Amino acid sequence: MLRAESVRDASGTLGTTILVDGGRIAAVGTDEAGNGPARDLGGVVVPGLRDAHFHPIGYAAALQRPSLKTAADFDEVCDRIREALRGRPEGSSLVALRLDDEHLAEGRLPDRNVVDRAAPDHPVLLIRSCGHIAVANSAALEAAGLDPSVPDPPGGSFDRDGAGRLTGVVRETAVDLVARPVDALTPALGAEQVATAMTAAASVGLTGMGAVVAAGSSMWGAGGSELDALLGAAGSIPIDLRVLVAAGDPDELRRAAERIAEAPGRVGFLGVKLFSDGSFGGHTAAMLEPYTDRPGERGTDRLDPEWALRMARTSLGLGGKVAVHAIGDAANRAVLDMMETLVAGGADPADLRVEHASVLTASDIERFGRIGVTASVQPAFLASEYGWVERRVGPERIRRTYAFRSLLEAGAPLAGGSDCPVEPPHPLAGMAAARDRCGVVPEEGLDAADALRLFTEWSARAIGVEGRLVPDAPATFTVLDGDPVDASADGLRSTRVLSVWVDGAPVEVPSGLQLWND
Repeated sequence: MLRAESVRDASGTLGTTILVDGGRIAAVGTDEAGNGPARDLGGVVVPGLRDAHFHPIGYAAALQRPSLKTAADFDEVCDRIREALRGRPEGSSLVALRLDDEHLAEGRLPDRNVVDRAAPDHPVLLIRSCGHIAVANSAALEAAGLDPSVPDPPGGSFDRDGAGRLTGVVRETAVDLVARPVDALTPALGAEQVATAMTAAASVGLTGMGAVVAAGSSMWGAGGSELDALLGAAGSIPIDLRVLVAAGDPDELRRAAERIAEAPGRVGFLGVKLFSDGSFGGHTAAMLEPYTDRPGERGTDRLDPEWALRMARTSLGLGGKVAVHAIGDAANRAVLDMMETLVAGGADPADLRVEHASVLTASDIERFGRIGVTASVQPAFLASEYGWVERRVGPERIRRTYAFRSLLEAGAPLAGGSDCPVEPPHPLAGMAAARDRCGVVPEEGLDAADALRLFTEWSARAIGVEGRLVPDAPATFTVLDGDPVDASADGLRSTRVLSVWVDGAPVEVPSGLQLWND
């Protein structure tokens, strides 16, 4: 028997003890729920925290590769590149992550000439914090075989100067054309590094995640196939991963599903991950009307409806879900159109997810609820975007940006995530941002109970697992040093995780484990 200060879910206090039998919950109640000695958990037990949208290989890479998030200007970007390359042989590559032009003194992305100053003889790729834009130096463009004659690929673009030369800034699908050859020159992440990253995720309270994994090479600098890296570590991962596969065609998706089904440990197939547009930060999210701070720009449409429907139907036929990235209101409209087609063809709306659902029209908020499609949202975006997001969308559209409460009131199922490594992996901080929204349109915030549901029951539902503390459910839960519903949003940000239990056993977390890298 396990005893706690309290055992609770979003509905209220369930008792003070949990009786576990064979890794499952036998009973939840008072001290009389079981006989014999009790182990004191020393805190408040809540259903296992889960992240519905997480890039596990990206997170592992972010703990190993240099971060540019806090670089103040181009000079500091170059200093960090030089330091990371110190002692490396000529010609070896470097991928650096989390470049953020919003925080650079120059207020813009560097170009190939800037990066060449720091690394004239090494292929270098700097990935913007959103993961949708990168900066390649001259050696990286050469390694990729790219010159000014290269056409923009469907769903992507190369920035060019006034003479038509490539600047090194690559957007959306064009990132892949540079990332693949550079990644091939990058040392691969080891199984131990991936497993350690997933243990670090447990240390912030996570018991499981919807794991977004590319079947092929990584844009995060993993040094090879993301799926290979994950499966190589599968037997040592201490939490539950349900994998959304980004695949190039139906056959690749089928092969990935088969490999995941054969994997040891806690890894399972969840479905397919597709893209319909880009990011706010890079002005590539597809908008119905131009960006307020860039009137000539409406973003990038990445959705090929015919191909996307073929991939979606393949995933559904494999027993999986369909998750489609959509940030702009134009992208969300197009994805909802596609999902209505799938539902009309017999798909269960519970198997359909829109990742991010960031900017919506009023009619599409209503449509989310009417169709029953899950909005997989990332409240942590507000913590990093609050200083500039209204500049992007303007005073009218900001009312329907990250519209958590309106979606909920329309009847749309919600699920919470971080999109880590785009944002830090901390679910309690995400829960807090869902409540106070970091001051951005606070009336769209969730109440404390629904914020807890967002990262427990609702995120569990979105990844196809049981997320309640009920008899016969897996004994998977998180122990906190305070009550997450009684705490204020700021109090929640400082709440500590005491332990994480998966299938009735505590996850052992070594002391001094690195959790984040800025």
